[in-house]
Amino acid sequence: MITPRTAPSVHLRQKGLYPPPCRIRQLTSTCHKINYQTGYRVLPVANHQDETRTAYDGVVELYASLFANRLETQPFSRAMIGTFAELVRATGKLRTADVGCGPGHLTAMLHELGLDAFGLDLAPGMVDHARQAHPALRFQEARMESLPIEDAALGGVLAHYSMIHTPPGELPELLAEQVRVLARDGLILVSFFGTDGQEPVRFDHKVAPAYSWPVDRLAELLGDAGLDPFARLLHDPASDRGFLDAHLLARRS
Repeated sequence: MITPRTAPSVHLRQKGLYPPPCRIRQLTSTCHKINYQTGYRVLPVANHQDETRTAYDGVVELYASLFANRLETQPFSRAMIGTFAELVRATGKLRTADVGCGPGHLTAMLHELGLDAFGLDLAPGMVDHARQAHPALRFQEARMESLPIEDAALGGVLAHYSMIHTPPGELPELLAEQVRVLARDGLILVSFFGTDGQEPVRFDHKVAPAYSWPVDRLAELLGDAGLDPFARLLHDPASDRGFLDAHLLARRS
């Protein structure tokens, strides 16, 4: 059985990054159980948040080295984040959360764009790295579905490829939590892997299992959560991944 402490070795087994066996994805018990035939205590298998946290903690330095350039080679993503920051500034509510901030590179970018930005991440290793790399900024360990932020407190939420590991059935609850912390007319930018299909597609992301989304479907979920999607950007990154890079910009109604 794979436990959270042994999962990183599985992810790093081949070329450093591979998804775990199906067993860790299928069992989500949070209680210790006893095998009454052997008398041994059976450790609980991690749910997807625990799995994702453990996986990212195992690749902190590698991940940070890959994204240290703050999107210098990704003009489309950079343009959408710049537009997001400009619109948040226009609301006068500068406090902005970078949810799933990873090593903090985009939190720093938002700060440079004039926002009162802070970062939240599930993985404590990422939070520690972000604090060391950007000591003037604030970073905290937190889950996206339970944010340590008061109601209607933010002018903006950036979710840059940080919702991709959430199973489709749990995404509405996660989006509702982002809406809770946004002030009226606050903005959210969601970036994700897009697909031309009709349904979300589960795939083996190099760090942890993830999902690509039809853009219209995700826009509908944003609308159902109380957001008004008003801009989108899709582009083919000219790679062999088979995905579109997708960005949805929405405002709390």
